[in-house]
Amino acid sequence: MPAEDHAAPLDQPPRITILGVGNILLSDEGVGVRVVERLSNAYEFPDHVQVLDGGVLGVRLMGVIGSTDILIVVDAVKNQGAPGTLYRLADEQIPRRVLAKQSMHQMDLPEVLALCAAIDKNPRTVVVGVEPEDITTLNVTLTATVSAKLDALTAMVLAELDRLGVGYTSRSQASSPGNPA
Repeated sequence: MPAEDHAAPLDQPPRITILGVGNILLSDEGVGVRVVERLSNAYEFPDHVQVLDGGVLGVRLMGVIGSTDILIVVDAVKNQGAPGTLYRLADEQIPRRVLAKQSMHQMDLPEVLALCAAIDKNPRTVVVGVEPEDITTLNVTLTATVSAKLDALTAMVLAELDRLGVGYTSRSQASSPGNPA
């Protein structure tokens, strides 16, 4: 639930952060970062939407998380499903699954969310993710299973923006003939 005292003023749109987290050196663990890279390269967003690579910053993300109204986290989600299973977690689903602390950066993300809540700076949060196949192999490449889900994960993030009524523009559409940027 968003805190009332940090919400955007009524005449301003809500501050939205799309945050990709994960370690790109550990195969599928980096899927969240790869999705935000795709979003940054392929789309333009309004000024009140920021797309950030949170990597494994953990507690250092507290300022970013505490200053947003709506947080969309993109991540590998270990939920005992088949590799490649897509997830959308919101509200009461997040503490049960994210607090499982299945990877190194997740040890910090739940703590950051808890700290932000303790100081009444907790944004509405949605986690969009995929069940990883391999998060232990030192490799900068995603597995074929998870790589095949990049388009679907990107679409899930865009669907969250659609739910919020936030417009965005494909960079290819913005620069195509007959469609002034």
